[in-house]
Amino acid sequence: MLEIKGIGVSNGIAVAKAYRLVEPNLTFDKYEIKDFSEEKARLQRAIDLAKIELELIRNHAIEKFGKENAEIFSAHLLVLQDPEMRMTIESKIDKGVNAEAALDEVASTFIATFESMDNEYMKERAADIRDVSQRILAKLLEVDLPDLTTIAEDVIIIADDLTPSMTAQLNKQFVQGFITDIGGRTSHSAILARTLEIPAIVGTKIATTSVEHNEMVVLDGSTGIAIFNPTQEVVNEYEQKKEAFEAEQAALRAYIDQPSVDRDGHHVEIAGNIGRPDDAEVVRANGGDGVGLFRTEFLYMDRNDFPSEEEQYIAYKTVLEKMEGRKTVVRTLDIGGDKELSYLTLPEEMNPFLGYRAIRLCLEERSLFRVQLRALLRASIHGDLKIMFPMIATLDEFRTAKNFLMEVKAELIEEGFEVSDDIEVGMMVEIPSAAVIADLFAKEADFLSIGTNDLIQYTLAADRMNEKVSYLYQPYHPAILRLVKNVIDAAHANGKWVGMCGEMAGDEIAIPILLGFGLDEFSMSASSILHARAQISKLSKAEMTKHIDHILTLTTSADIENYVIENLL
Repeated sequence: MLEIKGIGVSNGIAVAKAYRLVEPNLTFDKYEIKDFSEEKARLQRAIDLAKIELELIRNHAIEKFGKENAEIFSAHLLVLQDPEMRMTIESKIDKGVNAEAALDEVASTFIATFESMDNEYMKERAADIRDVSQRILAKLLEVDLPDLTTIAEDVIIIADDLTPSMTAQLNKQFVQGFITDIGGRTSHSAILARTLEIPAIVGTKIATTSVEHNEMVVLDGSTGIAIFNPTQEVVNEYEQKKEAFEAEQAALRAYIDQPSVDRDGHHVEIAGNIGRPDDAEVVRANGGDGVGLFRTEFLYMDRNDFPSEEEQYIAYKTVLEKMEGRKTVVRTLDIGGDKELSYLTLPEEMNPFLGYRAIRLCLEERSLFRVQLRALLRASIHGDLKIMFPMIATLDEFRTAKNFLMEVKAELIEEGFEVSDDIEVGMMVEIPSAAVIADLFAKEADFLSIGTNDLIQYTLAADRMNEKVSYLYQPYHPAILRLVKNVIDAAHANGKWVGMCGEMAGDEIAIPILLGFGLDEFSMSASSILHARAQISKLSKAEMTKHIDHILTLTTSADIENYVIENLL
């Protein structure tokens, strides 16, 4: 039995077999063949089997994330059926080369050709060829590739990390949770786990080298503890904990139709963060008061080109209609840093998190920005749309972005499109400079939304994706709390509302403090909504406010956390 510790990023307990996502052994020998026809037939069978697998993966992705987000697999199918590549492989077979070696030689040539091109889109095709040729090779060798869509029993995924394309294959019915070597609380895999409402641990460093495939695993997403090859006694203990957790979750369902009020009747909004249109259904299923953050960059990911105006219009319209008049806050494209697009060439930067990203990129790439704004404005008539700009550092940036939005709106009206006259335009407060001069922004923005994931890393100069400095990801740090309070006070002084859409908004320790600060909207992963509503229903804003002055005198994150635990929970 081995116990390891990572970062618990999604609550819950799972007990199941390990499913190790590891690269299979695809080594082969090159040898001379005599029966050319049989070797070509063997190649054809491998291609046919690969095609069946890819179609299953694509169909699953379409069902889970929508057609536009499954385009990466359509591209793989096109590569698989490329006649030029097929003919070139067969010509090598005609020279007596076995199918595995012929495939590898041709694929390597194609990959090298595409990787040498200047065009980033064409370079990305090399990755498609590599993936597809690996799949065919696996079929030739009769080796199974890790294919999450074929999982048909309860498992816990063990991986170095989970990429967006891997997540397209996850089936929540069987995937009980996952454990990764890398990642932090705000990494994409962590956010995914909370969206899927499955327990997860990241940043273990050693999970993939510490467990065998099919070995029993216990995962506690609340504590970050994973136990490999547990004794039956430990399994029984965690099975009981799992039952207790699920009973607690079931009890929270009573809050679905309840208003988001404290015990004195003070009303707040508890909204959900989403990345795709279908996520809106999960927010509604958990009783969310609205969408506090629609991360639109996910519409641009795992595909081969920019989504069209019409595609985006349908996505935004879908969310607005699903929310049935409830507030929907959409963040404009936030690409850059750790979020890249295969078809968009970004400059090499020493510090990409501090560089050309989000609003900075959009204000330079006006044609790209225009398409998104047109789609948003056209969709505005279908619900309560609010638009916010990310990564705002200066008043000039906010003014420029807002003026461009008004320019696009005028263009649409002139073209005969109907556009809502009641769209609030706000901004993310995630850069310390914006938090410091929040009073100036509050005079011009309709609302402010605090993005604590980035605000914390920028304030404490600690990359939130770097495990070496993960100890500095401190949402209760005195500097963070003072900045948050400054933003809320500044907005209220100017008659504006304030939301928070970072992970801190759903944090059990932070919620009493934020309620005392007067935060208007708490936006979080859908799986946290009912827990937050239940917690707030037992608190009193008036009482929380009495503790704020003292909390702001405390000098460390640990002191503040201990004070909240002892006095406010």
